[in-house]
Amino acid sequence: MKLLIADDELLTREGLASSIDWESLGIHQIFQADDGIRALHIAKLQEPDIILSDIRMPRMNGIEMVEKLAEILPDTSIIFMSGYSDKEYLKAAIKLKAIDYVEKPLNPEEVRATVLEAISRRQEILRSRRNEDLLSMETASNLALLLTKPYKDNSGRIEALAGELSLKLSPESTFVTYIVKLRTEEPISVLIRGVREKLNEFLKNFHMRSVYIRMHSVYHVFHLIGGGGSPSSTALSTIGMFFKEQFGPFGFFVMSRGDVAHGIAKAYQSYASAVVALQSGFFFPLGTLITSREVSDFTAAAEGAAGIEEDAQSFADVLEAKELDACLSFLDGLRQKFERNCRILPNQIKDAYYKLFILLNDFRQKWKLSADPAGVDSSESIIEDLENCFTYEELHQALVLRTRRLFERLDSHVPEDNTIFMIKDYIAKHYGSDLLSIKEISDHVNLSASYVCTYFKNQTGKTLNQYLTEYRMEKAMRLLEDARYQIADISAKVGYSNGNYFSKSFKKFTGLTPSKYREKMLR
Repeated sequence: MKLLIADDELLTREGLASSIDWESLGIHQIFQADDGIRALHIAKLQEPDIILSDIRMPRMNGIEMVEKLAEILPDTSIIFMSGYSDKEYLKAAIKLKAIDYVEKPLNPEEVRATVLEAISRRQEILRSRRNEDLLSMETASNLALLLTKPYKDNSGRIEALAGELSLKLSPESTFVTYIVKLRTEEPISVLIRGVREKLNEFLKNFHMRSVYIRMHSVYHVFHLIGGGGSPSSTALSTIGMFFKEQFGPFGFFVMSRGDVAHGIAKAYQSYASAVVALQSGFFFPLGTLITSREVSDFTAAAEGAAGIEEDAQSFADVLEAKELDACLSFLDGLRQKFERNCRILPNQIKDAYYKLFILLNDFRQKWKLSADPAGVDSSESIIEDLENCFTYEELHQALVLRTRRLFERLDSHVPEDNTIFMIKDYIAKHYGSDLLSIKEISDHVNLSASYVCTYFKNQTGKTLNQYLTEYRMEKAMRLLEDARYQIADISAKVGYSNGNYFSKSFKKFTGLTPSKYREKMLR
């Protein structure tokens, strides 16, 4: 809990702060103010749970300060400190429903007892308010979930829940659904609760309310309910801007708005149209609000992906010529072809681009360029990157970046011994197997194990085991920077069946344990 001590006498403030064991009372932060205006500023900024305030203070007295805080911090407990001559002020304090007061000169034990009573009452208020809020939020979420389904199947339950929320529904009631898709699947209920509270306050300007439900981890569904009459295009645009402002700090997101529906029986139609609009969100820039008007011609027609075999062959042709400018020109044309092409499904686009990513890897091998130690050339890494791409623009830029990197490596490439290339390439493909051995590698290049070890050391300056360990550690470091992966899973992914042995090897390589390394990188 937080405590604010407001008094114009420094000795009083310091004496209170030091003479009572506030930690034992559950108060861990103490703020001080030497007048009413300063106290008001601190209270707005820090939102203290309890304010211990003198009544008579310069610039603004305690009563005036509390009056100004009444609407902002209605649940903050107030304790006034007063002298015998402050009887008239105390009457005003009682009207403000201040919990209590203590008389000056102050007795620390009396102050302590009064603060304890204030803490007890505040906790009771918060418990009561929290229970009411939680019950209301649960009811609203249940209603929001049912509004994602046809009305005829759930009419009785919908009407009952609307009644519990004091929602007066009529044939003229309007419904419009907004769906926000976030990249993150992390628990963000506290942040979303703040958005919901601000939204309902904001919607009062339009005589509307909202109910909310989170679906499939990343979809945040808001049903907006109005009393009657369609909201104007200006109102809808303003509400859309509000959502963008609120979800901006969350990072990657796209959102859609359903068609306005009239009457509870048609509320589902707004949700359904929002879902259809969001399906094309992959093709729009981050933060875009998508409506059915923008994707009215959306269809999953197969001809939308036609020509991808020709595209792959064209890309192979320009790669064969080893001309970066020609490759980038081809990719720019590809972008113009697919950008905002709502006739194609996201999975069709990803399948098409997967073939182009694989082509880059094929040419890397053809040009005998060593695999990237971080493992970004592997099929597994390509599939992972494709799944993580949130928009078409992100997917396209990933392909452009890999193309540029391929040519950078080609330009700086010093021709490598064919046997060394085959060994490194085999390791890049099989490092995740805990059964990978020097014998298996030597069999692959048709040489004896002893000769391979000697040859590799002479050519690279590293032993084969040293190179394999470094390769695995580089891959592990990259995976540890992604919080989605458990350390035990990472151990298995890079070829270690024994987690303890992996941790020891990783610490020897980096100087940090896997958990410490992750903590450092995600800080």
